[in-house]
Amino acid sequence: MKVVLASKNQHKLVEMRDILSAQGVEVVLESDVGVDVDVEETGTTFEENSLLKAKAVMEASGLPAIADDSGLSVDALNGAPGVYSARYGGEGLDDVGRYRLLLENMRGQLDRKCKFVSVITLCMPNGDVITARGECPGTLAYAPQGENGFGYDPIFFVPEKKKTFAQLSPEEKNAISHRGNALKLFQQKLADYLSGQSK
Repeated sequence: MKVVLASKNQHKLVEMRDILSAQGVEVVLESDVGVDVDVEETGTTFEENSLLKAKAVMEASGLPAIADDSGLSVDALNGAPGVYSARYGGEGLDDVGRYRLLLENMRGQLDRKCKFVSVITLCMPNGDVITARGECPGTLAYAPQGENGFGYDPIFFVPEKKKTFAQLSPEEKNAISHRGNALKLFQQKLADYLSGQSK
């Protein structure tokens, strides 16, 4: 089965391919099927934004489309940056600028509890929708550590691993990450869906 990833993020493509290829799912980019969709993420939840993206790309390509909406939710900031994780601090900031701003906003804050959240949505041309949510709890580091990963990975500390996401290998990260957890659940839901289709 070929599905179009509703994202231009190469990191997400690699993670999705790593986990879904075992299921016989071929994940391709929008550019591979000749579409280029910019979706305004107007949702207030990860579920809403994930559905908006998958639906728009499915309609544009005529193929099943998969989207992931994910972000970092910090307890002491009432869940911020949340759905605005990729746009935190405005347009001018890159990944490093965003996590530096977050660390600045958390200065002096002792409650460092946070979690990464990922919601994956698959929209089928026949109108069927499969959604799965995954989370990974952690704490906010006081300074970035590690070279791997992307986004907020250098400041997301996993207590049981005693490392940040950016210090884990891709395999270690996929085994425990929010996206890994969402994809595991999604894999199960997709397998159930496909077995139902083939009857």
